[in-house]
Amino acid sequence: MKPSDRVARWVGDLESTLDAAALLVDRGRDEFDLDPALPFAFEALCNRVGDLAKRLVAADPNRFADPIWSQAARNRDFVVHHYDRLDADALWNTVSRSFPELRASLATTGMV
Repeated sequence: MKPSDRVARWVGDLESTLDAAALLVDRGRDEFDLDPALPFAFEALCNRVGDLAKRLVAADPNRFADPIWSQAARNRDFVVHHYDRLDADALWNTVSRSFPELRASLATTGMV
């Protein structure tokens, strides 16, 4: 598989993950607070988005140079290694606010 094919596949994976995140955010903050499965889902989304961000930055650092990409990667590391210290507000804000910003940055890469 060519590197450009991998990048395109990762971008597709990122788009579908961000779509899934948006659907969960659409349930609203009250549902997030009431359904114990949603914070776990948000953690998993942060992990996947951050992992994909790491791959994309490593594969094409010029195209994915916006600081939001490295922030997503660092956020993934925090969520994975410090899951016991996650703040519900920070998790909600990451998925409901930062993920749409990441999607907007993705649009500027010319990959979508």
